[in-house]
Amino acid sequence: MITKPQPNEYAPFYANYVALAAQHNHGGILQTLAALQQSTYQTFSSISSDREDYAYADGKWTIKQLLSHMVDAERIFAYRVLRLLRGDQTPLPGFDENIYVNNTDLSNRTLSDLAIEFKAIREANLYLYNSITDTQSLFIGTASGSQVSVRALLYIIAGHELHHLNILKERYL
Repeated sequence: MITKPQPNEYAPFYANYVALAAQHNHGGILQTLAALQQSTYQTFSSISSDREDYAYADGKWTIKQLLSHMVDAERIFAYRVLRLLRGDQTPLPGFDENIYVNNTDLSNRTLSDLAIEFKAIREANLYLYNSITDTQSLFIGTASGSQVSVRALLYIIAGHELHHLNILKERYL
């Protein structure tokens, strides 16, 4: 079973994400990620289409932009997991989520479409994540200028998702 990472396995910036994932335990991080796949999909699918372009304040992302960011982050973090699993020690750069969001044209996308995309990407990623051995979960590489382990990335993925779901519930809905 993949256990919670130690603080030296991720940058301090991610501590809140790791803590959120640990608090939202569904029998292990892999089960948590699987449960979140469905609950996140359901949450975004239940939002009325007339609210998808709503932002809670000027300069803040719309609900569609928030989910688009979550889709991008899912892909980026999964890529980091894959690179570490395959022994690639090339340092991985960070990414500026605002640049990504600002350069994403969502004019022809619906919130429903983005929710389906998120669910599908997580489904594909779960095949990779479920193949990780306990030993592989300890593999370490560099991302965003800091060391990170595979198991830390799994917790970060779940915690990042939970963080944005909390913001969605507190500020948008």
